[in-house]
Amino acid sequence: MLLNLLGLAIMLAGLLVIPFGLPGLWLMIGVVAVGTFAGTVSWWLLVILVVLGVLAELLEFLAVKRFSDRHGGSTRAFWGAIAGGLAGAILLAPIAVVGPLIGGILGTFAGAALVTGWELRHMGSAMRVGMGAALGRAAAVAIKVGAAVIVLVIGGGALFF
Repeated sequence: MLLNLLGLAIMLAGLLVIPFGLPGLWLMIGVVAVGTFAGTVSWWLLVILVVLGVLAELLEFLAVKRFSDRHGGSTRAFWGAIAGGLAGAILLAPIAVVGPLIGGILGTFAGAALVTGWELRHMGSAMRVGMGAALGRAAAVAIKVGAAVIVLVIGGGALFF
């Protein structure tokens, strides 16, 4: 029972770190995997949650790509958004709690906008693509948090029932 509570606490911590760009979803699935190896959680449930995690990762990239494309971005702008988001999250990581989240969104904007500005030499287009990529990043965070809530409810529940 104490180990189950520890697992649930780790899963809650995993949920809280997802908006900051950290792999909290995989931490949560890891707790379910430990429960599976301990005989508490079934293998089929672990497989379902791993598939959900992979789907959430794919949707994260697709959200940024779709929003970037919808606002006129190129494939290079998409990769600029990904690189910028990573750099922004790392640069603002020292700011407690919200730094990586804000840095990730601002970096996504900056990466897409810089690449588009370099490609098109038009500031209005660059800002529009940057905004689209930033909106995509925000949607991606929402998707991952939603998947993590499902993992918490189903996987966390399986630890106890």
